[in-house]
Amino acid sequence: MKGTVGELGEFGLIRELTSRLTTTPAVRLGPGDDAAVVAAPDRRVVASTDILLEGRHFRRDWSTAYDVGRKAAAQNLADIAAMGAVPTALLLGLVVPADLPVAWPTELMDGLRDECQVAGAAVVGGDVVGGDTIMISITALGDLRNHEPVTRAGAQPGDVVAVTGWLGWSAAGHAVLSRGFRSPRAFVEAHRRPEPPYHAGPAAAGLGATAMCDVSDGLIADLGHIAEASKVRIDIRSGAIDIPSQMNDIGQAVGVDPIQWVLTGGEDHAIVATFPPDVKLPARWKVIGEVLNPSALPQVTVDGAPWTSKGGWDHFGGIES
Repeated sequence: MKGTVGELGEFGLIRELTSRLTTTPAVRLGPGDDAAVVAAPDRRVVASTDILLEGRHFRRDWSTAYDVGRKAAAQNLADIAAMGAVPTALLLGLVVPADLPVAWPTELMDGLRDECQVAGAAVVGGDVVGGDTIMISITALGDLRNHEPVTRAGAQPGDVVAVTGWLGWSAAGHAVLSRGFRSPRAFVEAHRRPEPPYHAGPAAAGLGATAMCDVSDGLIADLGHIAEASKVRIDIRSGAIDIPSQMNDIGQAVGVDPIQWVLTGGEDHAIVATFPPDVKLPARWKVIGEVLNPSALPQVTVDGAPWTSKGGWDHFGGIES
């Protein structure tokens, strides 16, 4: 689509963005009124929100607007799934400069819409504001379907720790892009467009998961949230985590041990959970550790020892490597 956001105007842009949307049975009233109406059969709503800032969370020379849309939706919808809930709706707050080509926000909306469809949700509304840089604010909603939420606070000594989804792929892709390359493509795409296992969250709740979260800040950091909330120690067995040969190749090329990406790389949005030891887990779940009584402060250890290397994502410090 030709022209800029300023030329199209606020209401013209809103019309263009909302015309691209699809709906679901949960959406009783979509965009176009003062607020949307989304069914909540459980009578409880699971909600999560996130902000993406250009230059901080995405770069236009690395990712297309469509990629950014898929990623923005994925990281919020993954939070809903990690509570054991089913994603239902997404709201968008968008700040864009007036000279931005209209094609950028429309492609962003296409990405948001398509990622929502993967998760079974829909974009139901939002707001558009002019500003000096691109900022994307997402609020995601979900339905527990008469189940209790799976929080970070329920892990018990004796539980197993299991993960489903990719670990370290996004961080490896970030390393590739940081050095000016675009391949191996699978890892670059994992950074641009994470693929959370949405259905695994509610399924884990049904299996009796005692604690759960998505891997957004890094495996050790996110398991640390569970350890702190549950007042336990969690030990990871590094040998239980598969590292693809191509990730090893990337690590050799850039001088990084790939276990660093696996344990501390964020933005994969895999789901990690703790389960009672007698639960029979489907093949998609990989047992990578166990929950223990805390020896002192709640903590995460790797092969029985504290992990001393830096890494992970800090919103006030960025990616450490």
